[in-house]
Amino acid sequence: MTTPRDVFTALSDGIGEGRFGELSALYAEDTVVEHPQAVPRPTRLTGRAAVHERFASPLVGALRLKRMNVVVHETTDPEVIVAEYDYHAESVETGRTIEAANVHVLRVRDGLIVHSRDYHDYLKLAAVRDGVDQLVEAYEQAPPRELSPVTPESAGTVFERLVHGVAGGRWDELPELYAAETHVTHPFLPGSEVLRTRDELRAHFAAGKALNPGFTVADLVTHQGTDPEVLIGEFAYQGEYGGRPVRIANIFVLRVRDGLIVESRDYGDHLAVAGDLGRIPELAAKLTF
Repeated sequence: MTTPRDVFTALSDGIGEGRFGELSALYAEDTVVEHPQAVPRPTRLTGRAAVHERFASPLVGALRLKRMNVVVHETTDPEVIVAEYDYHAESVETGRTIEAANVHVLRVRDGLIVHSRDYHDYLKLAAVRDGVDQLVEAYEQAPPRELSPVTPESAGTVFERLVHGVAGGRWDELPELYAAETHVTHPFLPGSEVLRTRDELRAHFAAGKALNPGFTVADLVTHQGTDPEVLIGEFAYQGEYGGRPVRIANIFVLRVRDGLIVESRDYGDHLAVAGDLGRIPELAAKLTF
């Protein structure tokens, strides 16, 4: 039987080789594919035919994509893997190149993808095509955010304490969830620095405290890696900011040792925040090529 890792490899190899017309065959007839951070609002494709149509769209061929830096996390659910990787992306039109991070959460059954949640760096993938103005326009014309039921607070994992701590405004407590020496990155936030100490984390969370966003947590799902130190969490922060409903989809990949976070890659939808607040040009200005 084809494993989830094999299916992911076939999918990403096909994308890298431009065989888009063949890729829908990797999906089940009744598959569901979600893009929680899609521009300007999340999307959901249902069925193999819808996936095939997506791969056939002109925008898909606008970039040449080469997969790099692949890390596949197998989970305690044998059907589910979480794949982190980068694309070396080249615009067919502009010739510009950039490296962009991605995460896929795949559920594979009987050798076919039955459910996928795909997270991409849409800001970089647009900027390399000189498409930042199109992003601005898309968010300006977007409908109001649709919010989900709140996930009740749980003392559960360190990840749950972290995200509910943010939502609950317990900013001063959050650095203590990390090891004294840690490594925290925000791959979807251009210009962000690696956070390596609790003092750096205190400054990071103090900036969040100053914004006083008043979030709640929704749609929280965790995936335990077969590596017992690895935990992956998907969720959304949502609420109201600047008089408008706000929803920020996220996926965090954490390594937890002795109850403390020693490494975390936080893939937050910073583009959505900038888009809803009219600050995309400011965010894009921090990109480097």
